[in-house]
Amino acid sequence: MAVLLLSSVCLTALALPGVARAQAVEEDAGDADLAGPQDPTAGPMSPQAAGAAAAAVPATSGVAPATGDAEITGAIGDDAVVGGGLLRDQDLIRSNLRETSVDGLRSALAADDDVPGIPLGTFTLKPSIGQTVNSETTRSGDSRERRTYTETGLKGTLTSDWSRHQLSITGEGYWQRNLSGTGETKPRADLDAALRLDISRDTIATLRAGYSFDREDATDPNAIDGAETQAGVNQYSLGAGIEHDFGILRGSAKVDVNRLTYSDVDLSSGTALSQKDRNRDVGTLTTRIGYELSPALIPFIEASIGRGIYELRTDSLGYSRSYKTYSGRAGVEADLGEKLKGELALGYNTYRFDDARLKTLNGATIDGLVNWSPQRGTDVSTGLSTTLEPSTTSGESGALAYTLSSRVTHELRSALVARLSNSLTFRNYPSGSVSSDTKVWLTGAGLTYDINRYLALTGDVSYERTTPDRGQATSVARIGVGLTLRR
Repeated sequence: MAVLLLSSVCLTALALPGVARAQAVEEDAGDADLAGPQDPTAGPMSPQAAGAAAAAVPATSGVAPATGDAEITGAIGDDAVVGGGLLRDQDLIRSNLRETSVDGLRSALAADDDVPGIPLGTFTLKPSIGQTVNSETTRSGDSRERRTYTETGLKGTLTSDWSRHQLSITGEGYWQRNLSGTGETKPRADLDAALRLDISRDTIATLRAGYSFDREDATDPNAIDGAETQAGVNQYSLGAGIEHDFGILRGSAKVDVNRLTYSDVDLSSGTALSQKDRNRDVGTLTTRIGYELSPALIPFIEASIGRGIYELRTDSLGYSRSYKTYSGRAGVEADLGEKLKGELALGYNTYRFDDARLKTLNGATIDGLVNWSPQRGTDVSTGLSTTLEPSTTSGESGALAYTLSSRVTHELRSALVARLSNSLTFRNYPSGSVSSDTKVWLTGAGLTYDINRYLALTGDVSYERTTPDRGQATSVARIGVGLTLRR
């Protein structure tokens, strides 16, 4: 009996290695079929990566591959696999595989160095706060004014992560405090919200709302001479639009409503001057139709009609400044991917005032925005705009302002970005006006150094010059340095 038991144990010990080797050969063959050629520098593949590789290889037999919902089966989606660095589907068909690091280890930092933000349910919040110290010098004729001040800025974006539709909210606000010298502080704020509704594959609706605050400069055409503090401008906006793809034709329509209110001006004598007669509501209806020559090139025509109604029937000088506006434009919209995108349009605009004593404003318009990326890490943005600037001067209707602006950003290093901006505004009044035409030139440069993904060091310098055809020129020079904390 003992002999039989000993014989059984020996036979079992001899058979087990053969069975194990056979199973290992079968498993290795299965893995080789799934993964294809192996990178000799790659590490062992995780079970999740093997599952993703199996899904990526096309079926060669007559049996269709199984499909299922990732939430039900627990499978890892392509985005998760690629983002985690486990496997890239492109590697399965590459004959020249990517080079690994010298030590064969994976980088501790993710490829995307952007700030991840704060998850709030189905939203992502990306806030930042900045503090700068600035010096400003203003020259007008023989006079000079200098001040040193701090500026605290708060920015934030809140973006939804929904399968359909999207809500995006952006906001920023800046507050200034003088440390030395004299000069007017210029607080400003901006808040915008946009809701995109994906009604169908070919129809998209958009709802918008916004608020902005800014203080008029002493060089503005409606500024009060000798004022201690110029008027603050509050703008409230609402809008709704819809776009539909008719095949080779694309149509859109939108309605925009804006309300502008002006605060009192503080005079050097200690009194206040009301600006209530400048408060107004402006509504505009715009329609556009485009013809798709190709997915990258769409010529279009656009027409709009609007109405501006002042809160007071007449201003302090007895003029009724409410107006009607009519405009038409023709242009082209281009989308060549990341390298070039934008639109450019030429048109004509007419502003007719209710008061017959005010001249009608007519003029050609040019509007557009073009984004160009000549190389990776370099972005160039160029804009053109035409706007109406109503006047508060007796007998003056206003001016048409043409603005050309550009902004260039360039990555000098992975953590160092340089900025350069320029803008030129021509403010043209009707012939025979008391007010003189004006040119405003603004240029600036700056650097941003990312100490890490959460903290950045910034430096900026700018120069602004306002030159009227008649009168003294005014120049403002600024320089500042600060820190920005992001999350």
